[in-house]
Amino acid sequence: MIELDKVSYGFGGTALFSQLSLNLTAGSFHFLTGPSGAGKTTLLRLCYADLRARSGKVRLFGQDAATLDRDAVALARRRIGVVHQNCEFLDHLTIAENIALPLTVSDRGGEAAQNLQELLNWVGLGAQANQLPPELSGGERQRAALARAVIMSPDVIIADEPTGNVDWEMSQRLMRLLAELNKMGKTILIATHDLHMIRAMKTDVSARVLRLRDGQLLQAGADL
Repeated sequence: MIELDKVSYGFGGTALFSQLSLNLTAGSFHFLTGPSGAGKTTLLRLCYADLRARSGKVRLFGQDAATLDRDAVALARRRIGVVHQNCEFLDHLTIAENIALPLTVSDRGGEAAQNLQELLNWVGLGAQANQLPPELSGGERQRAALARAVIMSPDVIIADEPTGNVDWEMSQRLMRLLAELNKMGKTILIATHDLHMIRAMKTDVSARVLRLRDGQLLQAGADL
C-alpha cells in the first residue's frame, strides 16, 4: 500500500537517513520507535507525501509519489488518515463539525450525517459533539483527532505520538481503538517513544516494531 524503497532525506546538507526501505502491506500494524531527532516524524511525512524523498522511491498505492501532481496527491491522501502529534482544530467549530471537516471540504458533506454520530460514540465523544475544542481535555482532543482521521474510511492510519500528551488510561483507550481499526483491515503505523505501551499492546495486535536510529531502520529485538 505504501512503500519506501531506498529512500534518503536530510536537511541543510545533512542526511537524516539514507537507503531506508519500508513496506506497509494491507492490514499490517507497525510501531516506529527511536530517539528524539532520529527522523520519525519525517519518515511519517514521506509516507503521506507531505515531503518528497531526496533519492529513492516512495510509492503510494502502487504510484510513484514523485510523479503525482497536486490533485493526484490529494486523492491518494484521502486513503490515508493522519493523527498529528499536536492535534489542531478550528476553535469556532464544534467538535462534530471539526471531525466532519474532511468530508465537507471534499464535497461529501452529506455523508457526515449518516455516520458521524456513530463515529462520535465509537471514540466516546457522543456527549461532547456540540462542544468547542477549547472545552475538551487532552485525551478527548486526541480521540477527536482519531475520529477526524478515520471519517473518510481510509485504508491506512498514520499516527505521530498519539499518546504523548495523555495519561496511561487514556493511552490504553486510544490504542484499543487503533487495534480495532486494524482488526477491520486497516493498515496502522504509529510513531511512539513509549516502549511500555508497545509491550502492553502485544496481546492485542500482531505488530512489527521498527527502530529508527543513526539513519537506519531496523526491526526491534525481542526485548521490547
